[in-house]
Amino acid sequence: MAHYSVAVAGATGYAGGEALRILASHPDMEVTCVTGHSSIGHRLGEYLPHIPCLADLEVQDTTPEVLNGHDIIILALPHGASGALAEKLDDASVVVDLGADHRLEERDMWDRYYGGPYYDSWIYGMPEMISGNVHGSPSKQRNLLRGARRIAGPGCNVTAVTLAFQPALAYGLIDEKDIVADLAVAYSGAGKNLKRSNLLAAEALNSATPYSVGGTHRHIPEMLQNLTHAAGREGARWQDISLGFTPMLVPMSRGILATVSARLSEKAWDLSDEAIRSYWQDLYADETFVRLLPQGAMPATQNVLGSNCAHVQVAVDRTSGRLYAFCAIDNLNRGTAGQAIQSLNIALNLNEITGLTTIGVAP
Repeated sequence: MAHYSVAVAGATGYAGGEALRILASHPDMEVTCVTGHSSIGHRLGEYLPHIPCLADLEVQDTTPEVLNGHDIIILALPHGASGALAEKLDDASVVVDLGADHRLEERDMWDRYYGGPYYDSWIYGMPEMISGNVHGSPSKQRNLLRGARRIAGPGCNVTAVTLAFQPALAYGLIDEKDIVADLAVAYSGAGKNLKRSNLLAAEALNSATPYSVGGTHRHIPEMLQNLTHAAGREGARWQDISLGFTPMLVPMSRGILATVSARLSEKAWDLSDEAIRSYWQDLYADETFVRLLPQGAMPATQNVLGSNCAHVQVAVDRTSGRLYAFCAIDNLNRGTAGQAIQSLNIALNLNEITGLTTIGVAP
C-alpha cells in the first residue's frame, strides 16, 4: 500500500486544521510536519486539541527547508504568502495551495481583485467541475488532476456557486448576463484572525450582515473563470458572463448555503421542469460527493457539516422567468480541505474517496 509523508503549512488556522483532521484518519497519508508563524515552537495540541493523535507534533517555521523532503505539501496560507514560497519547493513533491495565489488564469483579474505579484495558475482542484467539452459532452476537471504535481485549491464560495450552477451554463439554460448569487456564509469563512468588530460574539450572534458587496469580493473572478469553462469558452471570454455576488455572514461556525439564479433562456422556456432538472441529474449521477436532492427537498448546511459532500437542488420559477439552483457545503471541508484531499487522491492514483466521508453531522 502506498504511504505518503505530509507537511502542512499554516497548520493552526481553520483550513490547515481541517486538513489535519481529515488526514489524521487517511490510511495512505501520514502527517510528519506542521508549520506556522506565531505558534512556532508550540505543540500542535495547544491549538488543535480535537486531533489528539497529532498533539505532540511541534509547530516549525514555514520555510522551504522545513517543508521540502515530504511527499505532499499543503499550503494553508493567506493569499500572497504561498506564491513565492511555492517557487522554492521540491519539484518531486505534490503541492496543494489552499490559498488564492495559483487559482486565476488571467493576470488582469488578479491585479484587479488582489494585487501584488502574480503567479501562474496550477491545475484546479475541483474534480467535478466542467473543464471543457469533448464530443458534445462536458468533460470534468478530474481528468486533468491525474498525475498533477501542483494543485490550486478552490475558494469555498466559488465551490458552492460552481457546483450549483455550472449545468445551467453548460447546457444553455440561462441568460449569462443575468446571474445573481446570494450566499449565507459561516464565520469560519472569514478566517481565524480577528479582522472586524462584527466577528465578536456580542455583535455576531443573532445577526446576519452582508460583506464585500458591490462586486468587490475576491472570489468573483474565480467564479467567472469557472462558469466560463462550464459555458465552453476559453481565455478572456469571461466578459460574456455577468455575475452579481453578495455574501452574507450568518451566525454559524461552518457552512455555506448558495442561492444562484438567472433568467431562463429561450431553450429553457421550451423545456419542462423535469427536463431542466435532468441536466443536473445527468451531470452528477456518478459523483460520490455531489448529491442532487429529491425534488422538493432543499439543501441545509447542517446535513453536510463535517463531510466532503455538496447537496444541490434546482427549481424553476415560471412566473418570474428565473432558474434557481441551491448548494449547501461545509466551507472548511468540501469548500477547502476536503476537496484538496480528494484532488490529492486522484493525483496520486488512490481511490478518490479515501479518507473522506459523505456523512454529515446533524443536528
